[in-house]
Amino acid sequence: MAEELTFYTHPMSRGRIVRWMLEEIGQPYRTELLDYGTTMKAPAYLSINPMGKVPAIRHGDTVVTEAAAICAYLADAFPEARLAPPSGDRLRGPYYRWLFFVAGPLEAAAANKIMGFAVPEERERMMGYGRFEHVMNALETAVSRGEYLVGDRFTAADVYVGSHIDFGMQFGTLEKRPAFEQYRQRLSIRPAALRAKEIDDALTAQRPVEPAN
Repeated sequence: MAEELTFYTHPMSRGRIVRWMLEEIGQPYRTELLDYGTTMKAPAYLSINPMGKVPAIRHGDTVVTEAAAICAYLADAFPEARLAPPSGDRLRGPYYRWLFFVAGPLEAAAANKIMGFAVPEERERMMGYGRFEHVMNALETAVSRGEYLVGDRFTAADVYVGSHIDFGMQFGTLEKRPAFEQYRQRLSIRPAALRAKEIDDALTAQRPVEPAN
């Protein structure tokens, strides 16, 4: 009997990344919707993620939090979906590289930029990402090499990186470079991406507006 897969999320959160990944793997899953400031901070969910943040998944007895980790875990847990290069494949390194480049340098650089923090030139070496411009240039190079990030096949890295580019361009945390737009358009027409968007958009429309925390 297959282990139950439970997805903890809010439709207006990074959970949208994991929803897309779940639709790509094509396995049944149960969704538990949480609200900011209430069920997301309640003891029942804090036992899943003490940070009180979404997304998270439970697969049998295994709990995984953090969107990049969830994408990597699901790709390995369901190899039949072919969303990760096999272990030992030469493309495994670039696959990990771009997953965690976005989880680390891009997330930090974008967050600092939107908060108005600029790294003084003499302090660049203290920051894992150096300067925001360096991150943007590296990302642009990565998405310009081919149709997908790793070889000629769509992977979980594209789910994660593509989601961040999409969100960043929508909300102004990333520059609107042509290479980013072209990459986003290529990914946005995938059937799983369209299904995931439809599900979360419908859930968003059904939920009341929550007060700011």
